[in-house]
This record gives sequence, structure tokens and C-alpha cells, in this order.
Amino acid sequence: MVAEVDKDRRRWLACGAGLALAAGVPAVAGAAGPGGVRGGPALSLPRLDYQAFALDNGLQVLLQPGGAGGMVSVQVWYRVGGKDDPEGRSGFAHLFEHLMFKGSRHLQPEQFDRLTEDVGGMNNAFTAEDVTAYQNLVPSHHLERLLWAEAERMGHLDVSDPHFQSERKVVIEEFNERVLAAPYGRLFNALPALVFQRHPYRRPVIGSVADLEAATLADVRAFHAAYYRPDNAVLIVAGDFEAGAARAAIARYFGPLTRPAGDIPRVQVAEPRWSASRQTILTAPNVPLPAAAVLWQGPDARDPDAAALTVAQALLAQGDASRLDASLVHRQRLAQQTGFYAQLLQDGGYLAAFAIAAGPRPARALVAPLRAEVERLARGPIAAEELDRVRNQLFTGVLAGWQAPWSRAESLGTAMITHGDPARVNRELAEIAAVQAADVQRALRRWCLDRPTHTVLYQQDAAASAARPSAPTSTAAGAPR
Repeated sequence: MVAEVDKDRRRWLACGAGLALAAGVPAVAGAAGPGGVRGGPALSLPRLDYQAFALDNGLQVLLQPGGAGGMVSVQVWYRVGGKDDPEGRSGFAHLFEHLMFKGSRHLQPEQFDRLTEDVGGMNNAFTAEDVTAYQNLVPSHHLERLLWAEAERMGHLDVSDPHFQSERKVVIEEFNERVLAAPYGRLFNALPALVFQRHPYRRPVIGSVADLEAATLADVRAFHAAYYRPDNAVLIVAGDFEAGAARAAIARYFGPLTRPAGDIPRVQVAEPRWSASRQTILTAPNVPLPAAAVLWQGPDARDPDAAALTVAQALLAQGDASRLDASLVHRQRLAQQTGFYAQLLQDGGYLAAFAIAAGPRPARALVAPLRAEVERLARGPIAAEELDRVRNQLFTGVLAGWQAPWSRAESLGTAMITHGDPARVNRELAEIAAVQAADVQRALRRWCLDRPTHTVLYQQDAAASAARPSAPTSTAAGAPR
């Protein structure tokens, strides 16, 4: 079992491009359109067919039978993520990503590894801002056993003090490794709090050491009771299986689970728009070379600009031919690494451009070139071939993954959690196919040009090297209001 918080993967999912594409997909083509880009794509887009139903206890179920190969993916997506962590208890959703593998009434700790890996399959889990997902892949004749096991830990998880203590140590060590030990871990861990001032998205999903150490077993049990229930979950089965038999097994194992009384707590916080730009200087003891990031407030995942921003992300940062790499890495030789991502979530989002310097130059020397490339994309011409290339990259990423039941289940889970509608999985490809140059430029003008920014400069603090603080030191001016 590998339990992880993978920022890059979450960003990709949040932007709607983390699905997957078969070889031989036709290229985007059409008549010349605005901005030098050809018109509507001449594509016959595939569909992901599925069956959807709900049990009396509120559990939502998506079945996606199809494909040979003798493998099936069983996934349970809970509508609980980092944003749902109690105030002063960040990291609880992430903690349960680990605790769910520690056994139940009839399951021994780590037995999911035996039920998956020992039969030629695999399992994983991830925590994001809006969701925690548990994913399994097994030979099809083990489907019923996995359905029983997922129902068992949904209804009868062993939330005991020894398990809480051991997994809290694991999560704290993960924080030390991913945030403190990684040279740029502190930078990316700090970004949510530099974008969100009120919404709980400001708290990193991985949590903080202080909050985790302050937690009690009673806190953890209350969190589990509030969110890990059938009416807060989506069960997805995809792959080589017979739908009728799966329905019967789901009713047998999940049907007896009861829906708890009381409403599920939901975040009801609106993030205010920025009225002024801001700069923050972050220092840390282990920064090999300076880095910089430029942040903009963005829309949520349901915004009409989501598809255009997905394409903008690919134009700016996907592959060696992307605009940021071509300019800052290869042509100007200012940076060794660049990136741009649109983090579009249920309740809001942000856009981030970043660069790590190629040599000992000031972090602020990276800011103007980063902004210039975003502005150049927003205002200058976009060649038809360039737009075709990135759309085909996105299609190829999506449809290649759909050859595997794991990715098909993940696509349905993302659509269900982020949009509340599994049919979104089919509309998304069509929306990306329809994006034209004018759409990309309109979206960037709306969200980036002449908008307040938060500029982040990340650099070495020699004085702090010996102390190794648990969080970066920051100096800020002009906080957004």
C-alpha cells in the first residue's frame, strides 16, 4: 500500500486533465478560425458508459463494465478532504488515508496488501482538498472479496489509540520528508495559505506537525463519525466484470450499513477577491537555488473557463516544447525548471507560475520573465499547430488511461466529486476539443492580466540553516483584502 499526497497529480485531476488515450486518435483539424487556429475539431470522441444507482443508505454507486483482461478496479471516494479538517487539526483527512489500512472488525492491519498485492493486484490512496480516495486493482474473480473488504472498513474501522499513535508518527515523518527535507517542499507547501485568506483551502492537505501532535483520540473518532459514512461516499467498479453479479454483491455487503443520523458538516466559506497585489519573501535553510512564483486567484472547477485554462496550462508548461521551458530554460537560460498550473477546486481556485533559477541569481529576476510569458500567451498569436499539439497531448493522456480500469474509475470519481455528475467525464473531452485560441486568451485576460497578484520569492536563509525551522520564515507586504 502506498499512501501519498501528490501535489502534481492533484493539480492535474483538479484541472480535469488527469484521465487518459488510445494510440491512433485522430489529430484536431478543421477550417481556419479566430487567432490563426482552426475551427471545430473533426473528432469522433469516445464515450465512457456507466451505470449509476444509489442504495437506501445513501451510498452512490457507479459501475463501468467493459474491456477484457480479467482485471477490475474497486474504488471508494469519500467526500472529505483537507478543507474539512477541523480548525486547529489540519491533516485529519490525510491521517485517515493511513488509518483506513489499519484494520477493522474482521480485517487485520495491512490486510488490504494481502487482498490485492498477493493476488497480482495493487492498492493506493490519496488525499486532496475535496476528497479522499481508496483505490484497488485485482483479478476479476477477486471482486466480491474486495467489495466485502471495502464495506467492512467503511462500517467497522478500528479507530484505536495504538493505530492513531502509529499513523500520526507516519504522517509527521511524511511531512518531514516531503516538506522539510525537500529543497522546495516549503515553497509549495506555503502556497495555499498565500492564496486563501479565509477558506480552509489555506491549510495544506498534508497537515502541520503542531496540529497533529495536539490531536486526541476523541478528536479523531469524532472526525471519522462525521465523514466516513455510506451517504458521504461513492463506490466505483470498473473493468472486466458482470454488472448483475456486482450489483448483488454490493447490495449484500454495503446495503446493511446504516446511514448515521445528523447532517454531514460542509464548508460554507466564501473567499473574498483580492483588491491589491502583494509580495512575500520566504526563506528556508535548504534552498540550493532561488525560486519564484506568481499567484493569481482563479475560478472553481465548474467555471466555464476551466477547459480553456486546462489548455493554457498545457501551452505554458506541458513538455519541453512548452512556452515557459522554451523561453526561461532554453532561450534565456534563466531557469532550470518552470511550471504553470491551474488548481481548480470545488469552492475556488488559483493559478500559479513558478521557476527555479538556473544559477545564483536573485529570485526576483525570475518574476518578470514568468509574467511576460503568461501575458504573451494572453495577447500574442497562437499558432494552429501549437494548439493542435497540446490538445492532442491532452486527448492522448486521457484516452490512453481509459484502456485501464483504474483510470476509468478515477475519471468517474473525479467527475462525481468535483462536479457532482459522472456524465461530466464525457463532456470534458468535448469542451477541451472546442477550445480555440480566443478562448485561451480570454480566460487569461479575465484571471491574470490587470489582476492583483501574489509574488513569492524563495531563497536561502543561511542563519536559519542550523535551526531548521518547521516552516519557512516570511516577510509580507500589502495583504489582499
